[in-house]
Amino acid sequence: MKIYTLLSVFILGFSACQQVKKETGKISSGINGTWKLNSSMAITKGDTLNTSPVKGIEMIKIFNETHFAFFKHDLNQGKGKDAIYDSGSGTYTLDGENYNEHLEYCSARAWENHDFKFSLKINQDTLIQRGIEKIDSLKIDREIVEIYVRKSKTL
Repeated sequence: MKIYTLLSVFILGFSACQQVKKETGKISSGINGTWKLNSSMAITKGDTLNTSPVKGIEMIKIFNETHFAFFKHDLNQGKGKDAIYDSGSGTYTLDGENYNEHLEYCSARAWENHDFKFSLKINQDTLIQRGIEKIDSLKIDREIVEIYVRKSKTL
């Protein structure tokens, strides 16, 4: 009798966990997880500049249900003339392909508290982010296209 009671509690508990996962995971967008930047370009006044890949530099972007974060660094642990470290994070909304970021934290502090509107498409393990980066105070007005490849998926 104790075994049946214990088994019933286990099954009920397992079912409850699965239900919470379905309701709160919001995984239907497929965005959650870690993505590695594969290539990127910036288009300013009709001039296109390929900004990635750069030898010795990697960037990842991480998404959960409400927030994003990005990290870019050199592979020489900050040593040498090409040392670089950039990071930032904030909140986002995603409605279909309409992806909007609010950058709350950024190693380039003048970029903080700005909003950016992008389109976002996911095709299997590839994420394409395209849109305008515009900050009048920094005289930045360019279109960017970033292509990421999934590193891991968060459930």
